[in-house]
Amino acid sequence: MDLRIFTEPQQGASYDTLLTVAKAAEDLGFNAFYRSDHYLHMGAGNGLPGPTDAWITLAGLARETKRIRLGTLMTAGTFRLPGVLAIQVAQVDQMSGGRVELGLGAGWFEEEHKAYGIPFPKEKFGRLEEQLAIVTGLWATGVGEKFNYDGTYYQLTDSPALPKPAQAKVPILIGGHGATRTPRLAALYADEFNIPFASLEDSEKQFERVKEAATAAGRGADDLVYSNALVVCVGKDDAEVARRASVIGREVEELKANGLAGSPAEVVDKIGRYGEIGSSRIYLQVLDLDDLEHLELISAQVQPQLN
Repeated sequence: MDLRIFTEPQQGASYDTLLTVAKAAEDLGFNAFYRSDHYLHMGAGNGLPGPTDAWITLAGLARETKRIRLGTLMTAGTFRLPGVLAIQVAQVDQMSGGRVELGLGAGWFEEEHKAYGIPFPKEKFGRLEEQLAIVTGLWATGVGEKFNYDGTYYQLTDSPALPKPAQAKVPILIGGHGATRTPRLAALYADEFNIPFASLEDSEKQFERVKEAATAAGRGADDLVYSNALVVCVGKDDAEVARRASVIGREVEELKANGLAGSPAEVVDKIGRYGEIGSSRIYLQVLDLDDLEHLELISAQVQPQLN
């Protein structure tokens, strides 16, 4: 089981805080550092010191880390034109020496679009499909060749399709709970399918839908990596679990029901159950970015039992 660290910087985190967490994750043996792509905090609090841009953050981390993979759950398609996004991701991949992964979603949080003057189109899913076709098409175009695309929402004419990523194939992540269109898109474009904050039962159903869509598209069902994103709250004892839950404004029993919470043994057991339904990668949503001892505990007492 591949454990990865997943952060939500819009809730309140500076670049320096993210750098500290990313370096700690790397030193502690986690395989990847991911972040969300939002410009407005959600729920309680004020989100100070304010948002950080996902790809500017990852560009900085690309130069200040050495091993850990870097990516987004999920880059919002509404924030960036697909041609520009292809350039950004390819450049950050070069800056990292080939450690970038692109999670791409349609975008959903209308309030942040209003807050920062970002258009929020009615038809987002059709745009996402064209964005995936363009980004992957630009990267796949040979050097010296031209890329053209004539879609409903985007048109590209005689693009040189440069620059190229350092990796021959940047992994593409697609995720969500949609029963029909999401599995179809994953089957067409994804290297990994991720379902966020879902129960074992719902995860298994969605994984099966994606596998069926992959088979229908002429791919092997096991060609994709299947993963979950779940909030994490681990403690050496009940008091430490309760303290960590309180800091992030959650109840222990709710976290145990909907995420990964409790003692290391409890969390290992629940991760194992996700593994049994086909998940091979867990994105641990870490909500208190100042608590590096939390990461140390997971590294020391959870991760070794899963390897």
